[in-house]
Amino acid sequence: MNGASSSARGIDVSKAQTTVNWPSVAGAGYVFAYIKATDGQDYVDPDFNVNWTGAAQAGLLRGAYHFFRAEDSPSVQANFFWNTVTGMGDGAGELPLVVDIEENMSQSNSVVLSNLIQFLQDLQQLSGRQPMIYTYASFWNGLGSGAFGNYPLWIAEYTTASAPKLPNGWTTWEFWQYSQSGQVSGITGDVDLDVFNGSADDLRQWAALRRG
Repeated sequence: MNGASSSARGIDVSKAQTTVNWPSVAGAGYVFAYIKATDGQDYVDPDFNVNWTGAAQAGLLRGAYHFFRAEDSPSVQANFFWNTVTGMGDGAGELPLVVDIEENMSQSNSVVLSNLIQFLQDLQQLSGRQPMIYTYASFWNGLGSGAFGNYPLWIAEYTTASAPKLPNGWTTWEFWQYSQSGQVSGITGDVDLDVFNGSADDLRQWAALRRG
């Protein structure tokens, strides 16, 4: 990635990273982390609790994400995600809640999009905050919609370019997952690397505005 060196750096993790030494991650200069919480209607990432707590104790800004399954009830998924994150007892994190949408689960585009709309509306009503969408351009463009550009975007694209390609409907991005094979102190093996479209101070201000 050839982005600005002043941009805020972060990671996103799930059970795939096993044990994370969060003080080491913070010491390496990472300021935010997105942590997998849930998948579908009934799966909780087994490392969510320990990662959620550990990232906070190390001083990182945290966000939780949900892997969206278009074949499942969007309302059940939204409630399940919300209840899992807030069940930790310290709120919903400093960063927007995220829906990770990257598969259609053999559903039609119209079903995927209508269920996604319902999920986003339900989650916003539950949380009082606008959620963020994680996706990648080739998948999203295949859905045939440009109507979601009012949602903040976390875009996945693994390239050496200075900026990612935007999916239909968006004119900018907030977070960019630019690598699946990062090496970070405190983590054994590969980890996803992310960057915010601004400095660490910009990120704190943006997050505060999003929390209202």
